[in-house]
Amino acid sequence: MTTSPRSHELPQGRPSASGRRCTRPSCAAHATHTLTYIYSDSTAVLGPLSTFVEPHSYDLCADHSERLKVPQGWTVIKHKPETQSLEPSPEDVLAIAEAVRQSVNFELPKPSTPPEIGRRGHLRSIPHQE
Repeated sequence: MTTSPRSHELPQGRPSASGRRCTRPSCAAHATHTLTYIYSDSTAVLGPLSTFVEPHSYDLCADHSERLKVPQGWTVIKHKPETQSLEPSPEDVLAIAEAVRQSVNFELPKPSTPPEIGRRGHLRSIPHQE
């Protein structure tokens, strides 16, 4: 005798942030990937779960996304974000630092005498110097 899962039990698999379920019939697992077909190119694109529900896309659980079958002659593109680093590479950091250096490529004039600072409570005023 087989028992069906109760409605209050969570299905197997990693839960999605949106709470969306796999679109395969009779699958109650949480969706982890989104499948989109590009019919003009005979291509199926399987990527991470989309932010919003798209009209011509299918949300799949991890099990169904691993067992994906497409028609003969079609190409499958699988985008795996776990292979990409979530942190910027050293080259990215150096490029950002160089861009900041170039944008601030001017020197502030150094005053010969310190400016006179007036103070009132928590506010400070610095007189305009030319």
